[in-house]
Amino acid sequence: MSKIFKSCYFAFLLFIMMLSMTGCRNSQTPTEKMYRELEKVVTIEKNFEKQQDPLVRLEKQEQELYNQIISLGMKNPEEIRNLADKALDSVAQRKEHIEKEEKSMEASENEFKKIEKIIDQLKNKKEKKAAQNLYQMMMKRYDVHDELYQTYLEGIKYDSELYELLKKEDVPLNVLEAQINKINETYEKVMYANKKFNEYTSKYNEMKLSFYQVSGLDVNVNKEDKKNE
Repeated sequence: MSKIFKSCYFAFLLFIMMLSMTGCRNSQTPTEKMYRELEKVVTIEKNFEKQQDPLVRLEKQEQELYNQIISLGMKNPEEIRNLADKALDSVAQRKEHIEKEEKSMEASENEFKKIEKIIDQLKNKKEKKAAQNLYQMMMKRYDVHDELYQTYLEGIKYDSELYELLKKEDVPLNVLEAQINKINETYEKVMYANKKFNEYTSKYNEMKLSFYQVSGLDVNVNKEDKKNE
C-alpha cells in the first residue's frame, strides 16, 4: 500500500469516526433530553436562590429602622430623616435583588418551555403523562412567581412613599396610617403569593422525581431531593 493511499485511508477512517461520534452525541433519547433540560433549569435558578438571603437581611434591617423611627415619635426630626434615608437605601437594594430574582425566573421559564416539544416525542404513555403534569405544575409556578414579583414591587413603592412622608414634618397622622394600611395589605398579598410559590415548588420537585422514576432514569433520588429543597 502506497504512502499516499495509506494517508487517504487513514483520513477516511478518521472522518467515519468523527461522524460516529457526532451521531452518538445527537442520539439522545427524548427522556435523556428531558433530564438535560430539567437540570439546566436547576442551574439557571441558582441566581434566584442567591437573592434570598440578602432580601431577608434587608427586610429585617428595614424593620429595625422603622421601629427606631416610630420610637422617636416627632422628638428628633433630623434623626428621623437620617433613619428614613437609610431605610430608602435598603428599599432600593431590595428592588435590585427582586429584579435579579425575576430575571433568573424569566431565564428559567424560557429554558423550561423547550421541553414541550420533547414531551411530544415521548412514546411511553405513563412517562408522557408524568411529563405533561410536570410541565403544567411548573407553568403554574412561574405564573404565581410573576404575581409575587409584581405585588412585591408594589410593596416597595409604598415603602418608599412612607419613608418620604416620614422625612417631612407635620404630616397628618391619618395620612401616615392610610399609607401603613396600604403597605400591610400589600405584604399580606405577598405572603400569600409566596406561600403558593413554595407549595408549587415542592409539588414540582416531587413530580420531577416521580417522572425520573417512571422514566427509569438512573438518578439518585435522595441527592436530587436535597438539591431542590
